[in-house]
Amino acid sequence: MTDAANPFAAMMAQMQEMAKAMPQATTDPATGFDAKSLEAMWPTMPKEVMEMWFGKSGNQDGLDAKTRMLLTLAGLTMQGAQAETPMRQTVRHAREAGATDQEITDTLGMMALFAGMPAVTRATTLAQAVMDEDKDKT
Repeated sequence: MTDAANPFAAMMAQMQEMAKAMPQATTDPATGFDAKSLEAMWPTMPKEVMEMWFGKSGNQDGLDAKTRMLLTLAGLTMQGAQAETPMRQTVRHAREAGATDQEITDTLGMMALFAGMPAVTRATTLAQAVMDEDKDKT
């Protein structure tokens, strides 16, 4: 399959090349990429960008960015909250999109039925760390 026939493969190849060009992104010799360095470079996506990419730009009657971010948190929790960087970033993004700490907590708590308490405990710990970071800044 050529790059023209598979634009996803072309996009991935381009992203890998970009990651190699970032000095802080070459800390993992196995993959050449460190997600924590990306988190430090762009910890929170502005709400306007989220609305453009994930919000109602493609479908005016669709979900807003806040709802999409809460659904993303639920999905990451369902996976066992294994990916720390995406969990932390999604909490930041959800807050930026207008979600309250209570809405985030409620979203994670709902996943206890589906993902189990260990996954929810892990997700809550990661979310609380992000919330505490903001409290420390004030």
